[in-house]
Amino acid sequence: MNVRRLIPTTAVAGAVALGLVTLSACGGSSSAADKGTDGKLDVVASFYPVQYLAEQIGGGHVAVQTLTKPGVEPHDLELKPRQIGELADADVLLYLKGVQPAVDEAIAQAGVEHTVDAATLTTLEAHGTGAGEGHDHGHEGEESHEGESHEGHDHGSEAGTDPHVWLDPVKYAEVAKGVGAAFAKADPDHAADYEKNTAALVKKLGDLDTAFETGLRNTATRTFITTHSAFGYLAERYHLDQEGISGVDPESEPSPARIKELQDIAKADKVSTVFFETLASDRTAKTLARDTGLKTDVLDPLEGITDRSKGDDYIEVMRSNLAALKTALGAK
Repeated sequence: MNVRRLIPTTAVAGAVALGLVTLSACGGSSSAADKGTDGKLDVVASFYPVQYLAEQIGGGHVAVQTLTKPGVEPHDLELKPRQIGELADADVLLYLKGVQPAVDEAIAQAGVEHTVDAATLTTLEAHGTGAGEGHDHGHEGEESHEGESHEGHDHGSEAGTDPHVWLDPVKYAEVAKGVGAAFAKADPDHAADYEKNTAALVKKLGDLDTAFETGLRNTATRTFITTHSAFGYLAERYHLDQEGISGVDPESEPSPARIKELQDIAKADKVSTVFFETLASDRTAKTLARDTGLKTDVLDPLEGITDRSKGDDYIEVMRSNLAALKTALGAK
């Protein structure tokens, strides 16, 4: 994620880190028979994490389009006037408010009638960037960070709010349940199918959570270094320590002091690998790895699926992330 392009938190006051599920009733009817092409709900998703939910939960009853095409860095997205105008014609809009300023502005202009805030479907938390905050090994449980405020993480709705909830399978499942309920409200004729599809997705996410919990239970180290501090929820869920090279910007140059700090951390905690992501430059990760004698690998924040992704969908890429973490952390 190239978070340099994100507007400061103060400029998006009142926005929520995890976005909205906006339901626009065309012609005032809630029946899918009166919506979209061939009776399907026309769903517009802002980028991949919500697109995946829409496709999995909607199944054959929805037609899903995404505003962020594969390979486009989500925060670089600029909408054309035609796209903005067409948003009001969608039956369902799924987006993550506070992540893509261009989308937030367009949604505000769309004048949709029914809005469901998916941020109310899970607990948003504050996570530090890891950069310049000291090295804390103490994880006292999943609730220990809740309500904390950290400097530097500026792309949520409140100071320090972390929007990357989709990287925690448990929180992502909570959001999925809310999206399923929203689809059922928009299209009650197919509510049973949405409920069934939601249950199936939640089951897959539960299995993924079990795989992470089991796979990362016994490791040689609990610390991982990444260019992008996107994995706070994942680290908290599985009792790991995330160390960001330069905080929220994966492409910025780390200071000499931060390089020295990471070298000390890597030595003390037996870190073997520096992670980078697929949609941003790997230059910083490779520079640090070369200077510290470490390896590099991909830890994908799943903001988009491309031909460089290690998997074809959310579940596959997350399992690739798990495999990379197990290798880097020395899982036993």
